[in-house]
Amino acid sequence: MAKLTVDNVRHRFDAAPPSAAIHAVGPTGFSLSDGEFLAIVGPSGCGKSTLLRLVAGLIAVRDGRITFDGDPVTGPSPRRGMVFQQPALFPWLTVERNIAFGARFRSLSRTTASQLTEELISAVGLEGFEAFYPSALSGGMQQRAALARTLAGGPDLLLLDEPFGALDQQTRGKMQVWLAGLLAERGISALLVTHDIEEAAFLADRVLVMSGRPGRILRDMAIDLPRPRAARIRTEAGFVATKAEISAALEV
Repeated sequence: MAKLTVDNVRHRFDAAPPSAAIHAVGPTGFSLSDGEFLAIVGPSGCGKSTLLRLVAGLIAVRDGRITFDGDPVTGPSPRRGMVFQQPALFPWLTVERNIAFGARFRSLSRTTASQLTEELISAVGLEGFEAFYPSALSGGMQQRAALARTLAGGPDLLLLDEPFGALDQQTRGKMQVWLAGLLAERGISALLVTHDIEEAAFLADRVLVMSGRPGRILRDMAIDLPRPRAARIRTEAGFVATKAEISAALEV
């Protein structure tokens, strides 16, 4: 059974007058399997982020159906952890306390929660920065802390809304390598929205290509590249060809 199923979903943003309403998404659908990394690319304004928020439960599904592990998505859940483009850390909390906050809805003892926080700080490479506040961190470090906070909630599915879009190219590339390794190690499924074709090709097992608004899935492309993917794959012929195929699909 698919981990996530989006079935014939469409979404409109109502307005006054009604003629100004925006048909943002669909009808469209796709599925995501356990442990799979799926990326969605499409032109600006095509409804990628709206679709991700529907999956997250941040926007109510009014037309169509979204299920996670067979259950309808009716609202947010820590099992579907969301990471935004901006880290959105609590500025008054240290790195350690920000990450610990992610586990607040889990029935963990204080000792277990503390051990989990330490483990995640190590996993995202922030040892030595536990007592730092977000304002003292670089953009990449802030995003690693935000990812760790989301992972502390114990998600089975990570929802990523252009999480590295605000970073410089060099930092973004390093973060992509780091994220791929972390999710593979932990067996977490992921759904990524991005405008970056190279990022989609590097991270994903499959890439969904969306049309212009109202966004529909035009292509479902398997990425036939070996894992683990090191940074050097970006210059290899197979990777370059994959990027070209995705780019061509976007231009249809």
